[in-house]
Amino acid sequence: MSPELLSVLVLAVVFVIATTRSVNMGALAFAAAFGVGTLVAGLDADGVFAGFPGDLFVVLVGVTYLFALARANGTTDWLVHAAVRLVRGRVALIPWVMFALTGALTAIGAVSPASVAIVAPIALSFAARYGINPLLMGAMVVHGAQAGGFSPISIYGSIVNGIVEREKLPGSEITLFLASLLANLVIAAVVFAVCGGPKLWRQGTVAETAASPGGGDEEPGGTAGSGTGGGGTRTAPASTLTRTDVPAAAVPLTAPVIATLVCLVALVVAVLGFDLDAGLTAITLAVVLSTVWPDVSRRAVTEIAWPTVLLICGVLTYVGVLDEMGTITWAGEGVGGIGVPLLAAVLLCYIGAIVSAFASSVGIMGALIPLAVPFLAQGEIGAVGMVAALAVSATVVDVSPFSTNGALVLAAAPDVDRERFFRQLMAYGGIVVAAVPTVVWLVMVVPGWG
Repeated sequence: MSPELLSVLVLAVVFVIATTRSVNMGALAFAAAFGVGTLVAGLDADGVFAGFPGDLFVVLVGVTYLFALARANGTTDWLVHAAVRLVRGRVALIPWVMFALTGALTAIGAVSPASVAIVAPIALSFAARYGINPLLMGAMVVHGAQAGGFSPISIYGSIVNGIVEREKLPGSEITLFLASLLANLVIAAVVFAVCGGPKLWRQGTVAETAASPGGGDEEPGGTAGSGTGGGGTRTAPASTLTRTDVPAAAVPLTAPVIATLVCLVALVVAVLGFDLDAGLTAITLAVVLSTVWPDVSRRAVTEIAWPTVLLICGVLTYVGVLDEMGTITWAGEGVGGIGVPLLAAVLLCYIGAIVSAFASSVGIMGALIPLAVPFLAQGEIGAVGMVAALAVSATVVDVSPFSTNGALVLAAAPDVDRERFFRQLMAYGGIVVAAVPTVVWLVMVVPGWG
């Protein structure tokens, strides 16, 4: 058995054990990375740790720490009230507002994970307050980020268009952008329809009620919501959502809330305006707030999503070992050597989707587009459609909890059963991986665009 095949089988074993036993998949993945890395790939400890996602570790810790502070001091409740006023009480519009917001951020140049890191905690706090399925809200945020992710001035768009130009392939910046925009818009509409969107429309207009001072979700009359909506959120009965006992202005703008709002604006400006790292910026701002209000900080530190951090970092470390030992390149080259161009095209789309669910989307596109050059040169496959299909396949799967965006959504969701939410994200990511490459292949590659 080749080392590459053995490493893939070990990954499958990790998934089986984690789903059948109560063992954190990240811890299993660390053990697998150590075993495969040292015994099969001949790597030392430094070689194994080379795949550790230090930047993602800091992003997960920093962002969840900052927004744990925001929840504890009432800032997220204030933002939820503001969002309700913005859409005039129509809760069903909020997921689309979050979709448009993250799409706009990535379209003007923000890195997709940075946009999700900024928007997801606010969006999921809103979902928890109103019993919206967190899978719906998380998917809308991630798909929104990818919808704008390939504009001609975006990071992803600039990188892919640069690769196309370097490989001397025919390209169309507008086609690439519209392909990603429309694909994610269609998927978002399907998710909205399946995951409770119509029910939100039927609720009509609702009035926001006051939240408890600590950021909790207290119902009128003093009792916490007891329902278990999708993903384990606490859900308020529909009848309480239409009450107007307490006006939206009842959420006070205290000094900690004002300071936290300033910090959130500073995070956006630092990341989007000055290209600073989202994780380091968030943790720095969290430390400033903690120094001024230490009592809130002590509660917030315990709310950092440590199990999620272990899960994501462990799996990505193992994927780094796979990359180091050449498993990903081995799989791509095997597909690229197939003599049937259309078959090779759909298999490359699937490789892009599967690997990107665990690794860098841009990195995968940078590897797969050159692998497609030989059969694109034969003229049987349109280059514009193939590049667009690869781009969509490699990014739409970022809803996976093992990708940066999916991990941020998982870590940002308050008041959920995280194990259940993780399984929901993993199942949804699996559906996207299984279905989207075939669909984009049929729509973009088979007709022979470009």
